[in-house]
Amino acid sequence: MIDLLSDTKTRPTPAMRQIMANAEVGDERMNEDPSVNRLVERCAALLGKQAALFLPSGTMCNEIALAVHCKPGDEVICDVTSHIIGFEGGGPAAIAGVMLNLVAGVRGIYTAAQLQEKFRPDRPHAPRQRLVEVEQTSNFGGGAIWPLSALQDVAGVAHAAGLSTHMDGARLLNACVASGIPAAEYARGFDSVWIDFSKGLGAPGGAVLAGTRDFVHEATRLKLRWGGAMRQSGIIAAACEYALDHHVARLAEDHANAQRLAAGIAQIDGLHIDPQTVETNLVYFDVAAANWDAEKLCNALLERGVRMGPMGPRTIRAVTHLDVSTAGIDAALAALRAELG
Repeated sequence: MIDLLSDTKTRPTPAMRQIMANAEVGDERMNEDPSVNRLVERCAALLGKQAALFLPSGTMCNEIALAVHCKPGDEVICDVTSHIIGFEGGGPAAIAGVMLNLVAGVRGIYTAAQLQEKFRPDRPHAPRQRLVEVEQTSNFGGGAIWPLSALQDVAGVAHAAGLSTHMDGARLLNACVASGIPAAEYARGFDSVWIDFSKGLGAPGGAVLAGTRDFVHEATRLKLRWGGAMRQSGIIAAACEYALDHHVARLAEDHANAQRLAAGIAQIDGLHIDPQTVETNLVYFDVAAANWDAEKLCNALLERGVRMGPMGPRTIRAVTHLDVSTAGIDAALAALRAELG
């Protein structure tokens, strides 16, 4: 199977598994797991924040951040394509109890001027605006990278209006590798930020949420309340640290494979993509061929051992990652040509 459904399909490498087997562990709930403690200290420094917290998933990072920054009934301003809207089981409403005010950005990226248009006076009949959220890179933007200047402008406008800021950094390190800009620079204007280890970095799970010491103190309370303590989770933290050491720079290989895939798709009649829009490891393309739609084509590809995901009636997403080689990309293109040829 050439699995391009998501970069969450990565599996621990043999070397990562060995590190996990030999990991130092302790009771993480009591701050006694040395592998976890080392990882969060390292991630806090990487992200330019005072402190950090190890959590089971990126979704928990987002939901905890919303709940720390906001009270029930408060409002979060975010792009219309944000992960917190369609992929967290309604968590913003069910768990944090917040309202979402949506900005129609371009490929998941909105401007400071668009943000300002969403501001309103603090009046009792309206939700209190508390938080501005961004996603780096933008998933539904096709892996688009927020320019540093745009992030700085949005954060500056938000803070000037008295709002806090949060960055969903699930694929932040993809942006860093593609642009050469350090994670701490991207995160500088954001009161909280997290990175995921179970996507392109290839760990079996885990994410780290960072912010001020006060923020992390409150986030820890919610982690415990929501069942996020993992006891001897150094086994997973060791995999995450291994990923930081060995799997960050190689994200460039995924980006190159995404470009290769996009260039090949552009040459297939009945498919449409602008390869210039592929900045990282996410490839979105449209099915224009008669008698085909996204679901039908994905089903046909699956029979040929290639897995992609329908993301709309005519839109397909393919995600490159650690477990897909250049040869795998070429095989996926051959399968597309065979179906549409």
